[in-house]
Amino acid sequence: MRLLFLGDLMGRSGRTAVIDALPDLREKLKLDFIIVNAENAASGFGTTSKIAGQVIQAGADVPSGGNHTFDQKEILTAIDNDGRILRPINYPEGTPGRGFNIYDAPRGKKVMVINAMGRVFMNAMECPFRAIDAVLKKYRLGATVNAIIVDFHGEATSEKMAMGHYLDGRVSMVVGTHSHVPTADCQILDGGTGYQTDAGMCGDYNSVIGMDKKEPISRFLTKMNRERYSPAGGEATICGTFLETDDRTGLTKRIEPVRMGPRLMAHMPEV
Repeated sequence: MRLLFLGDLMGRSGRTAVIDALPDLREKLKLDFIIVNAENAASGFGTTSKIAGQVIQAGADVPSGGNHTFDQKEILTAIDNDGRILRPINYPEGTPGRGFNIYDAPRGKKVMVINAMGRVFMNAMECPFRAIDAVLKKYRLGATVNAIIVDFHGEATSEKMAMGHYLDGRVSMVVGTHSHVPTADCQILDGGTGYQTDAGMCGDYNSVIGMDKKEPISRFLTKMNRERYSPAGGEATICGTFLETDDRTGLTKRIEPVRMGPRLMAHMPEV
């Protein structure tokens, strides 16, 4: 199967670019499945049922989340009722929504997506390693499901790398989100799992991780909050990860970055 994961959707600029690009990307890369981390889609803080619906209508199969999942309170009903929208699996028991699900893909294939959040320099959460372990005891790559994609939303590169190696051979790909900066370490780990520390964001890179530059710089200089953060509104660069899996094992045959837009060096896989 061919899958595309797009990193944090940042504000109007990022979501408009992605919504416009998804149909062409699906056709150009001959994609079977698309995941988009949408936790910053609504003015940089959370998402709404309307935005999630627009992303799905444009071609995404799953909008995933992170530490801003519940910033927009109206998402609470949608995330409980719509199995396509995910939040991190290691939120405390009783939190609305779900942290993983299994989805239909073409040719009768089944794709599991797991969304988890790190604990280093992040809010206190349950252990993401044990939470994912509990799921993988019930579902097995290449048997129960044809592909397993883990969106690991975390601050520390070490924690993301540890998760990649911990799950190596048991999932198709571990891809990091949250830092909004694409890393140059797309690789296939020893056990056959595809890995990238961070897919990067889909947003305006003429910014401070997607936010208009003025207020973040002011806060670093003065340690004062003068204004609200607001997403940068310039032309977005789309960043993500392309994955091709083995139909028999579900492990990774090929992994490459995807970058398209005005600010970063472009890269588009050839299929």
